Order: sequence, then structure tokens, then C-alpha cells
Amino acid sequence: MNRKLKTWLEILIVSTRLGLTSFGGPIAHLGYFHEEYVRRRKWMDEKSYADLVALCQFLPGPASSQVGIGIGVMRGGVFGGIISFLGFTLPSVIALIIFASLLHTFGIENAGWINGLKIVAVIVVAHAVLGMAQNLTPDLKRKTIALFTLVVTLLWQTAYTQIGAILLAAVVGFLLFRQQTNKEEQTVSHFHISRRFGYICLTLFFGLLILLPILRNLTSIQWIALFDSFYRSGSLVFGGGHVMLPLLEQEFVPAGWLSEQEFLAGYGAAQAVPGPLFTFAAYIGAVINGWQGGLFATFAIFLPAFLLILGTLPFWDALRRNPKIKAALIGVNASVVGILIAALYDPIWTSSIHAPIDFALASILFSMLVYWKLPPWVIVLSGAIGGMFISYL
Repeated sequence: MNRKLKTWLEILIVSTRLGLTSFGGPIAHLGYFHEEYVRRRKWMDEKSYADLVALCQFLPGPASSQVGIGIGVMRGGVFGGIISFLGFTLPSVIALIIFASLLHTFGIENAGWINGLKIVAVIVVAHAVLGMAQNLTPDLKRKTIALFTLVVTLLWQTAYTQIGAILLAAVVGFLLFRQQTNKEEQTVSHFHISRRFGYICLTLFFGLLILLPILRNLTSIQWIALFDSFYRSGSLVFGGGHVMLPLLEQEFVPAGWLSEQEFLAGYGAAQAVPGPLFTFAAYIGAVINGWQGGLFATFAIFLPAFLLILGTLPFWDALRRNPKIKAALIGVNASVVGILIAALYDPIWTSSIHAPIDFALASILFSMLVYWKLPPWVIVLSGAIGGMFISYL
């Protein structure tokens, strides 16, 4: 027992340090994890880490958080996965809950530096668009899938439209790419979770996805409505936290849970903290229902990630050898690019860039991030200062 406690404590300390220092988004997080867990501590070898990353890229949800959970599971069992998640996630959750309370207490949503953070959101998503487009739409077929998704999601802005576009892209991907996926070399990985436990987690994942909207329609309980919105958003996001933005915006802004101004102010602040971008949900929950709402929203949006990673680890080898599933995923990834471009335009661009000087600041910040390769915290700080400067003009 002492050995287990020592292992869990070690996982907590290491993951918390990563949660306090891991700026730069999911790809950067995977780099931090590789350095810490593979190179320094040698908790797993290169091949096992590559297999785990491949699985988490395959699943919807926050890839870096799921990798962290998987490493915790492999090191210290299911409880080790929970500890690893808490250490990596809680620092940014706490920071965003505090920001939400300050926003309400002092009415700072119209402050100049908040407007600067909104412009930071523009350039961060624009950078994500460029990187993902290069990787996920390298040929004309995938560019066409992305264009179709972009047009559809801009003209019909509902969560169901996005889900429908992703499903259609999966079908198209299966039809177009099922031959080429057979050519890739397969490897075997080993994850120590029973298949029975995996079945239970997957049953819970799909059961909640079906049951929660029914319960929401049958009752008028606010907490069920919140749980459904966050759980569904966490279940349907392929491509990382930036793609979550349009789902959450459609769930909460039109329904009046929070204003467009509050939504974008929080998204800007989420760029300023380390850890996963999915913790933006903690801010939304805190705006709606205080710190209890923030913790509740965090639980609801990350629960699908937990259920999926724990549910699929025992079956990963069979899934990754299936060319039909891999081909469908190629189409889904291309559609993610279209959703991301749509989100860049509306609501991010339309709510943040109002004048030539706003575009000038965005151009400077984009150059600092993409060409000068400055750290994300420098971009965030510069955006806040630039926004304050613009407000005095």
C-alpha cells in the first residue's frame, strides 16, 4: 500500500508541475509529456508513448488530457489516471473560476485589456487553422470536405449542423480513403485494463450521450441542462479545444446563459493559462453558477474524455488495424478544419475585430506567434497591453 501511495503522490506532483507550466496548446503539451514522462522519468518507452498518442488523436475530446490520463493509468491504475488528470487540469480551472468571479464583481468585461485578449483569441485560432489545414487537408479531396463543412456550418449555425457535417465527412472519408489506409504498418501495444471495464465505460459514454438530452426535455432542472450541454460538447469535439468553441457558443450564448461579450472575454483569458483549453468550461460554469458551477462544468466536459480513453484502451489494437474506421477518421479530421475556419470568422473575428487598429494589433500578435516564435504568455501579455492602449485612443 505504501508503494501505491508513493506512486500516486509522485504522479500528482509531476502532473501538477506540468499543469502549472504547460503553455502552448495540445501539441506543446504532448512535447512536455514526452520530455517529462519518456525522456526524464522513463515511465514508458517511445513506442508505448507513440501508441497512446495515436489512440488519443483517434478519439474525440482533449487529446493532451487523454494522454495524461492514459499515462497515469499505465503508471498507477485507474486512480493514477484520475490523479494525473487533476494535477494537470486543476491549476487552470482554479485560475479561470477566479477570473469569472472578478469579471462579475468588478464588471471588467468591457475593459481594454479584455478586448486585447479577444484579439489574442483571433490569432491563436488563425494559427491553429494554418497548422491543422497543412496536416489534415493535404490533398484536393480533403480540402473539398473542409470547404463543404465551412459553408454548411456558416450558413446553418447549430450544433446539429456540425454533428451532421462530421458524420457525413466520416462517410465520405470511408468511401474515398479506405484503400490507402491498408498500406500503413501496424504495431501492437499493451494497456493493462480489462475488456469488461472497457465495455462498462463505453456503455456509460453512449448511454449518457443518449439519455441526457431526453432528461433535459422531460425536466426543467438547470443542472441537468448544464450537464447535457457540457457533456455533449466534450463528446463531439474532434481536433482539440479550439473546435469546442463553436459548440459551446451555440449551447450557451443564444440561450442567454451568458453574453457574447462574456463568452469571448473568457476565451481570451483561457489562452493566458497553462493546461488544457477545455478548462474554458470552468469559466462558463462559474459565470452561470459561481465556483460550484465551474467545478460541475469541468466534471461534465471532461467525463466523456475519461470514459472514452478508459473504454478504448483495451480495444485499441483492433481499432487501429481497421481500415474502415481509419478512413472515416480521415474525413472527420478534414471536416474539423472547416469547422475551425467557420469559428474563426463567427463568433471570434466578428466580435473582436471592429476597426483597422484592431486588425493591426492582430497582425502584430500573429507575427510574434508564428514568425518570431515568441512564447504564448508573451503573446497574451502583449495582447492585453495592446488592448489597453487602444482603449485610450
